[in-house]
Amino acid sequence: MSQGAAQPAAGDRVGFGIACAVIGLFGMAVMDACAKFLGAGYAISQIILARNAIGLLTILAFVLVAGGGLASLRPKRPSLLIARSAANLGAAFLFFTGLRYLPLADAFAIAFAAPLFITALSVPVLGEHVGMRRWAAVVFGFIGVLVVVQPGTATFRVEALLPLGAALSYAIAMLIGRKQTKYLTTSAILFWPSLIAVGVTSMMMPVQWQTPGLADFGLFVFMGVIGTAGMMLITQGYRFAPAAVIAPFDYSVLLWGVIFGWVIWRDVPGPNVWIGSAILIASGLYILHRETRKPKPVQPSAGPLGPTS
Repeated sequence: MSQGAAQPAAGDRVGFGIACAVIGLFGMAVMDACAKFLGAGYAISQIILARNAIGLLTILAFVLVAGGGLASLRPKRPSLLIARSAANLGAAFLFFTGLRYLPLADAFAIAFAAPLFITALSVPVLGEHVGMRRWAAVVFGFIGVLVVVQPGTATFRVEALLPLGAALSYAIAMLIGRKQTKYLTTSAILFWPSLIAVGVTSMMMPVQWQTPGLADFGLFVFMGVIGTAGMMLITQGYRFAPAAVIAPFDYSVLLWGVIFGWVIWRDVPGPNVWIGSAILIASGLYILHRETRKPKPVQPSAGPLGPTS
């Protein structure tokens, strides 16, 4: 992931991007599990502050070791930097708040709407072409979201709208990030939203700060490091492969959500979560199938993915 590292051969670029994204998504799932655990006793703003402050230190260490130096963090087009930072911060607040009230796997399943938002918004935002079959897959996927959320039923929980809102914010941030890869380094794409998040949440600390014990302090540090590493890997994944190819692999986090949720909180997803997730995954895999049928898929510039960046 060094700025100066040799690029993969053209034939390996998509596979390399997928591998980076899958590993990075595991790291993000671990980070979310830490955030859910810490969210029971700390303000959401403090969790976001810790995650981004530690992330800033990680990014700075990375650019110094990688040899890019502080020059690699040079900002460009501040309007897009601010827009992506706002989307990232909104996604983090919405998703982490949702984790307070929902099982981990349920929140992950609802957040699966993000790849659908990405595909739909890639048309007006990036000018990408989405055919009728992929549009049908998007509609099918949103039916899966409705199955999970169950609006209008006795089991509907308004808290379920929080990760759905996070998914939309997440998709907007990713698409803006894809534009930014044309003129920003991976480190810069991650650095500036983290810096802005630190600034915003720091202003909330005089009334929301709680001093953590040693064990919780270690968990805060671990959460920040693994979350930043995961985001850097996912960013690289979107740099080397099209959004429509990488996005369906977001679904791998459901496995980790089920495992972490059961081991830590003894949560077991309900039938609606399994059925809705199956519909969402099927729609995503169909989008992937349509993309990979192309003999020479277009390789656009790409950007980072991550609802809780």
